[in-house]
Amino acid sequence: MGYVATKEQETEIEKAQKQALFSEIHAAYVDRQYRYWRRRIFYSLVLGYASFYIVRQNFTVAAPEMLREFGYTKSQMGWVFSIFSIIYGVGKFVSGAICDRTNARYFMTFGLLGAALCMLCIGFSHSILAFALLYSMGAMFQSMGWPPVSRLMTHWYSPRKLGTRWALVNASHQFGSIAILLGGSWLLEYFGWRSVFIVPAVIALLLAGILFERLRDTPESLGLPSIEEKEGLLRSSVPGDGEAVSFRGIFMEHILPNRALWYVCMANFFVYIIRMGFFNWAPTFLQEAKGASTLGSGMQSSLFELTGALGGLLAGWASDHIFKGHRNRTGFYFMVALITLLFLFWYLPISSQMVNTAFLFLIGFFIYGPQTLVGISSAELGSKRAAAAANGLTGTFGYLGGAVAGVGVGTIADRWGWNTVFLFFGICAVFGTFFFILNWNQSAQKAQKL
Repeated sequence: MGYVATKEQETEIEKAQKQALFSEIHAAYVDRQYRYWRRRIFYSLVLGYASFYIVRQNFTVAAPEMLREFGYTKSQMGWVFSIFSIIYGVGKFVSGAICDRTNARYFMTFGLLGAALCMLCIGFSHSILAFALLYSMGAMFQSMGWPPVSRLMTHWYSPRKLGTRWALVNASHQFGSIAILLGGSWLLEYFGWRSVFIVPAVIALLLAGILFERLRDTPESLGLPSIEEKEGLLRSSVPGDGEAVSFRGIFMEHILPNRALWYVCMANFFVYIIRMGFFNWAPTFLQEAKGASTLGSGMQSSLFELTGALGGLLAGWASDHIFKGHRNRTGFYFMVALITLLFLFWYLPISSQMVNTAFLFLIGFFIYGPQTLVGISSAELGSKRAAAAANGLTGTFGYLGGAVAGVGVGTIADRWGWNTVFLFFGICAVFGTFFFILNWNQSAQKAQKL
C-alpha cells in the first residue's frame, strides 16, 4: 500500500517549496544587482582614480620649463616633490583610517575637488614658495583618492577575484598619467607651463561631478548581502568583521602586531624610491641626458606609464592564477627582473635612442608590477575592517620613499649625474627584493584568517 501524505505534511511541503522558490528568486535578484553595481562601481573607480592623476603629475611635465624660466636647481624642485610625498604619505594612512568609517562616495569626490582646486591655483602663482604650499595642500586631498578604492574593492570582490580586478583599477592611474604626460606636453609646447595646471584642473572639476553621481558605497549600503554571504565565504575569525572600529582598534588589533604588513611596508618604501624617481624626473632626465624634445619626452614618459600599466595587470593576474594568491612571490620575480634591467641600463654604454627607450619601457613594466602587488597584499593583510588603513600605511611608507626620491634624485643628479641615479635605484631594488622574500609564504588565504 502506497504512502499517503497528510494535509499537514502537504502544507509543510508546499511551504518548503515556496521557500526554496523564494530563495532562488532572491539569489537571482542579488546576482543581477551585484553584476550591475560591480560594473558601475568598477568603471567609476577607474574614472575617479585616473582623474586624480591628471591633477597630480602636472609638475613632472612643467618642471623642465619652470627650471629654465625661474632658474631653480633640480635640488630645489626636488624639495617640492619631497614635501608632497611626505604629506601625501602621512595623509594616506590618516585618510585610510577615516575612509574605513565613512562613505567612500563622498570621501573620494571631496578629495578630487580639493586636488583640482589646488592645481588651478598653482596655475596662477609666481613663486616656488607658493608652488610648494599649494602642492602640499593638494597632497592632502590627493591622499583621499586611493583609500576609497581599497575599501570598495575588498567589499565588492572575494579574495579569489581580487588580484586581477585590483590590478585593473590600479592601472587607471597610468591612464591618468598618460593623459597628462601627452596632453600636458602639448599644452606646454603651445600655451606655456601655466596651462599644464589650469586646463587639467578644470577637467577634473567636471569629472568630480560625474564621479559623485555614479559612485556608491558598500553592498550593505544598497540593501544587498555582504560578499561573504553572497558567495558563501567564511568570515574572518575576528568578531564583528566588516563593522566600523575605532582608530585605536584599527591600529592595535590590525596594524601594530601584523609583522607581514610591516614587511610589505618596507618593500613599498624601496619600490617607491624607484617609481617616484621615474614619476617625477623622467621628462627632465630624457631632455637632459638623452636629448629628447619637450613633446618627445612627454611621449616617451607616457609609453613608460603604459608599459607600467601592463606590468601591473600581469602581476595581478599572475598572483591570482599562477602563484595562487602568493603576492610576494610574484613581487620577488618582478624585482629580480627589475634589478637586472637597472644594472644593464646603468652599466652598458648604450648610444641608441631606441634601445634606451626600450629599456625604460621594460623598467616601467617591472616597477609597477610590485607596486600593484603591495596594494593587494596590504588590503588582504588588513582584513575588511581595516583594508583602507592598512593600504594607507603601506602608502605612507611608499611616499616616504617618494620623498627620498624627490630631493635625493635631484641632489644626486646635480652633483654626480644621472648614471649615479641609476646605481642608487639598483641598490634600492635589492633592499626591496629582500622584504618580498621575508613574506615568501604569505598568501591571500592566510591573510583572510588574520
